[in-house]
Amino acid sequence: MKKQTKKVLLLGVVLLAVSETFAQGNGVAGINEATQMVTSYFAPAVQLIYAIGAVVGLIGGVKVYNKFSSGDPDTSKTAASWFGACIFLIVAATILQAFFL
Repeated sequence: MKKQTKKVLLLGVVLLAVSETFAQGNGVAGINEATQMVTSYFAPAVQLIYAIGAVVGLIGGVKVYNKFSSGDPDTSKTAASWFGACIFLIVAATILQAFFL
């Protein structure tokens, strides 16, 4: 009985070792699939960032117009900060798209 238990145990160890070697081939396919999924999300994300930049630009334009109409001396500082935010969003989206794709 002891000899048969050793054979079953040896067979179990061999099966575990063989199954591990067969499972290693799926790593490359998984990495390729994940890469393709991430790159497929990039184009819509860049378009979304451009849309957010447009909304920020419109809001900034309204704020600057209100300050200019009221005669606030701080108008140029506000215009520069809103314009800088819009430029940052557009440049960041373009650089990310160029870097990752």
